[in-house]
Amino acid sequence: MPNTVTKSHAFYANGAVVKYKLDDASIAVRTFGSGPALIFIHGYPVNGYTWSKILPALAEHYTCHVIDLPGFGDSEWDNTTDFTFTAQARRINLLVNALELTEYSMIAHNTGATISRLAAVEMPQNVNKLIIINTEMPNHRPPWIPFYQWCAKLPLAALTFRALLQSKMFVRSSMGLGEFYADKVRFKREYPVAPYLKPLIASQKKMQGSLNYLCGVEWPVVDSFATRHAEIQADTLLLWGECDRTFPVELAQLMQKQFTCHTEFIRIKNASLMPHEEQPEQVSKHLLDFLKKPKQHPFK
Repeated sequence: MPNTVTKSHAFYANGAVVKYKLDDASIAVRTFGSGPALIFIHGYPVNGYTWSKILPALAEHYTCHVIDLPGFGDSEWDNTTDFTFTAQARRINLLVNALELTEYSMIAHNTGATISRLAAVEMPQNVNKLIIINTEMPNHRPPWIPFYQWCAKLPLAALTFRALLQSKMFVRSSMGLGEFYADKVRFKREYPVAPYLKPLIASQKKMQGSLNYLCGVEWPVVDSFATRHAEIQADTLLLWGECDRTFPVELAQLMQKQFTCHTEFIRIKNASLMPHEEQPEQVSKHLLDFLKKPKQHPFK
């Protein structure tokens, strides 16, 4: 495992960062490989590095555009930035135009998969395949997140959360990032969340950006997908770590029925919220199999 982690880290680190100013924020993009376009959208509270373990396999066949959403990674924002899901999706579509992409697929995780769904609804003619991984579901609230949204608006919230993230006991708990992985030993063996926590602990500005992002989660938008899923035209893969207690796989399988486009559902064993990090070889294979299939319903 350490050798694999080292190789994937080196691969990701070699990606040059290009920043695109889009309305009231800048999105950082790293591009790898060649071939049809793939856009990678991370979730909360991580950044583009989350895709590092599956990137080498996918970059052999696709041009992979890996982004940092405003609030995380190398993105930039200021006090005027709109962090709502709606605004984030608008910026994704502006980014697509800036990259001069007319047809592409999206791979997205967690909150990023809600943003990708909004983007796909707004530009249905452009999205070929949509892959969503362990994400929000209509009328479901993941544990702690609404409470943390409330806390994020309190005075000194950034200082408080930075202190909490320095406690390995908190981070490993279900209140922190303990549900990221099915294999809890990972926290003791390699502490895999370090690439996401270090920037937030080191920088008050980055911590505040992550809290602004959290406050931008729009639950009415999430709930609206009970009917809006039917508007998605792209062939869609729901890929789920089946041990996830944040977004239970059984509820995700019920959500699949809301789509009217061609959909497939894949359960990843021995994985929780981050299947692409826990089982990268297995996930890469499923992603490539799905992406290489002819589109079931050509663009209308």
